[in-house]
Amino acid sequence: MKVDGKAMRTIWVEPDNWSVGVIDQTALPHRFVTARLASLAEAAHAISAMVIRGAPLIGATAAYGVCLALREDPSDESLDRAYATLLATRPTAINLKWALDEMTAAVRNRPRAERAAAAYRRAAEISEEDVAINAAIGRNGLPLIAAIAARKKAGERVNVLTHCNAGWLATVDIGTATAPIYLAHDNGIPIHVFADETRPRNQGASLTAWELGRHGVPHTLIADNTGGHLMQHGLVDLVIVGADRVAMNGDVCNKIGTYLKALAARDNSVPFYVALPSPTIDFTVADGVAEIPIEERGAAEVATMTGRASDGRIETVRIAPDGCAVVNYAFDITPARLVTGLITERGVIGASRAALAGAFPERAGTAE
Repeated sequence: MKVDGKAMRTIWVEPDNWSVGVIDQTALPHRFVTARLASLAEAAHAISAMVIRGAPLIGATAAYGVCLALREDPSDESLDRAYATLLATRPTAINLKWALDEMTAAVRNRPRAERAAAAYRRAAEISEEDVAINAAIGRNGLPLIAAIAARKKAGERVNVLTHCNAGWLATVDIGTATAPIYLAHDNGIPIHVFADETRPRNQGASLTAWELGRHGVPHTLIADNTGGHLMQHGLVDLVIVGADRVAMNGDVCNKIGTYLKALAARDNSVPFYVALPSPTIDFTVADGVAEIPIEERGAAEVATMTGRASDGRIETVRIAPDGCAVVNYAFDITPARLVTGLITERGVIGASRAALAGAFPERAGTAE
């Protein structure tokens, strides 16, 4: 995608050919800055502190974290330490473990002198695979939008509601939920996005709205509680969200609040789609509601908000009373029965074990 006319990805190898550059998403939307990761510790911090976020990008960053660790020390102990350190950064997004397993398989049986180079090659492949997968998600999701557009009057827009950020900032490039949206816009389909603000970290306001604006996609920022009202009044044609983990039965784990959007969509007969790359599928989890671990994050994300003051200063202010108890669940589970379909790189499929195993037999087989 482009930032002020310049093509960019969310993660890259710096000109020194070993350190890793990322967009610092904690500074958006008011400042665009990048960060340089030069060690395992810095990569782990970038993931846990949400300098980078989004399941696919977490996986890619973890892959490069392994590279940085092996560059310093290619031993088995270093590889094991990198795996454990990075795995502990975020417990919910399964792409993290998938990428670490891929990196371990790529280097474990190699001579130590070859491990760092092999790691960088596999990390680059993981990044390129993510871009290709997301492009395919866009192509497979586009007909869903085009079909709605074909039923509308000439020039009437297709209204899509999305939650959190499943755009190119959550991936290496292009995005998951936004991939069909960008493709529709680029193909001249009148499209408009209602972007949930997505409390408590406001990824919809700070990231999705920023992305869509940079790409020229018409959009409107809404409070999280507005979606149901819009659906009741026929103002939403379909919902497309991303995912951090999908269980083998089709249950979807995504940013907290997604479940409520799915309920509102079902009650108002609005199609509810989930866009996901295959590494987000966890065939070791039979029931998402019962088995997927839900990350609990710090109270400050709920009790405070950061924004730009009228004089231009970036400030964090407290919005809750001092001493107020806070709970901060980062994700919730949308049961498969509420999901109209899963938009994957291999097509739009049902949210069921049979559909997932049929589309990705090689992944399902290894989990048996």
